[in-house]
Amino acid sequence: MPAIVLAYVTCALVWGTTWYAIRASTGAAGFPTLESVALRFTIAAAVLAPIVLALRLGPWPRGRRTWLWMLAAGVLDAGSYTLVYFGEERVPGGLAAVLFSTQPLMLALLLTVFRMERVRRSDLLGALIALGGVGVIFADRWQVSTAQAIGLFMVLGAVACSASYSLVLKRHGEGVHPLVTTLVFLAVTAVCLDLAVLVRGVEPLPWPPPRGATIALVYLAIFGSIVAFWSWLWLLQRLSLMVTSTLVFVLPVVALIVDAIWEHELQIGNRAYVGIAIVFGGLAVALGTRRG
Repeated sequence: MPAIVLAYVTCALVWGTTWYAIRASTGAAGFPTLESVALRFTIAAAVLAPIVLALRLGPWPRGRRTWLWMLAAGVLDAGSYTLVYFGEERVPGGLAAVLFSTQPLMLALLLTVFRMERVRRSDLLGALIALGGVGVIFADRWQVSTAQAIGLFMVLGAVACSASYSLVLKRHGEGVHPLVTTLVFLAVTAVCLDLAVLVRGVEPLPWPPPRGATIALVYLAIFGSIVAFWSWLWLLQRLSLMVTSTLVFVLPVVALIVDAIWEHELQIGNRAYVGIAIVFGGLAVALGTRRG
């Protein structure tokens, strides 16, 4: 149980900070958007590969079918993160966080269709309560212009990709070492993104590399990709998909706190505290009656 809590908290804290780190690594003071996300996963795969091979970790995916599903998950991840990075250029971070919080509801639909898990009423009720709490926190950021509409669809597309590869990895990654799955997953994502950069044409990278953007990029590669995905995949082998999906309700809370610390013009008001309380109330409903 302590290991499960530690892995859950690690995912929440790391992924909750990546919204800020993504903004810090891209834009006028950082790297081109597509190059940034491609570098993130390429660095992550390059760092993790020698570790996995040196430790001779296993088991690896067995059979052509399992490998194909693993490859499909990596392709979906590449699509998800491309949409997230470009979506964040058009949609405020708070609104993006609210949209991503719809993932458990989308997962519930997929799980029901494919009959992988029994979705309980408390799961749905908790998800709806927590989603409402996230909406309360970011209520003042729901001003969406016509120009931002494409960003909304990008983020919702990312949610669909994320829910889909979660389903794939839950069903086909059970017998694989989580660190091996992380390597395969990140490597396929990196190859897809690198190919996308080459097909579109490589944009010039800033030289010398900007200090702040480079630190954010390395943080995203090591912690946001290797550490967080390893922890999440380890959790995925021990918990239901509906339980692991509750992470998306914690991430906006962490992101809000990070933004308040680093972006001094942003202040946390009373409404945010109410929203945070509602989020954790929804988590209590969804998780309170579960065992493992």
